Amino acid sequence: MIFDAALTALKRLPSPEFRSVLWKSIGLTLLALIALWALVRQFFFWLAWPWFENLLPAMPDWTSWLGLFAAIAAGFVLALLLAFLIAPVTALIAGLFLDDVAEIIEREDYSDEPAGTPIPLGRSLVYSLKFLCIVLLGNLLALFMLLIPGVNLIAFFIVNGYLLGREFFEFAAMRYRGEAGAKAFREQNRINVFLGGLVIAGFMATPFINLLTPLFAAAMMVHLHKALSGKKPVPRIQHG
Repeated sequence: MIFDAALTALKRLPSPEFRSVLWKSIGLTLLALIALWALVRQFFFWLAWPWFENLLPAMPDWTSWLGLFAAIAAGFVLALLLAFLIAPVTALIAGLFLDDVAEIIEREDYSDEPAGTPIPLGRSLVYSLKFLCIVLLGNLLALFMLLIPGVNLIAFFIVNGYLLGREFFEFAAMRYRGEAGAKAFREQNRINVFLGGLVIAGFMATPFINLLTPLFAAAMMVHLHKALSGKKPVPRIQHG
C-alpha cells in the first residue's frame, strides 16, 4: 500500500498536468531556502564572527590558520542548518499547493469518485504555519541529537517520519473528512501514516530531488488516504 502510493505519486510528478504546479513549487521552495540561507548566514556572522575576530589577534602567529578553519567550519554548520530547514520549508510550501495537487489526482486518477472540498485559504495558512512551527521544533531536537553517535540519523528519520506523515496525511484527509475526522482517521491508521512519513523523509534527504518534496508528499498522501479508504485509481485506457 505504501509502495503503491509512493510509486503512483512519483509517476504523476513529471506528467503535463503537474507541470505548472511543479515549477511554482520548485521556484517558491528555492526562493524560501535562499532567503533562509541569507538570514541564517547574516545572523551567524553578526552573532559569532566578532568573537572569532577578537580572539584571533591575541593568538600566536602559528595559530593564524584557525581563522581559515573557523570559516570552513562556519560554512559546514550553515549548510547543516539549511539541510534541517528543508523540512519546515517543505511543510510551508505544501500548504499552498495541496489542493492543486489533490484536484489533479482526483481528476486524473479517481474520476469516478466525488471531489474533495478545498481547504479555505485562511485555514490552510494557519494550519501550514502551525505545521511549520511543529516541524521546526522537531528538527531542532533532531539537530541536538547529532551530538549522540549512532542516534543522529535515526532521530532525523523518526522525527520527520512522524511529523511529515502526520501533517501531510491530515492535509490530504481534511478535504474529505474535515479537521476532526482527518485527525481521527489518521489515528486509526497511525502505523501506515508513519511508514508513509518515513518514505517522505527519505525522499527529502535525497539531494536535488528533495526540492520536489512538497508535491511528492502531497500526492503520495492523497493516494494513501484513498487506499486506506478502500478506493482504487481508475485504470487508464491506452489508445493505440
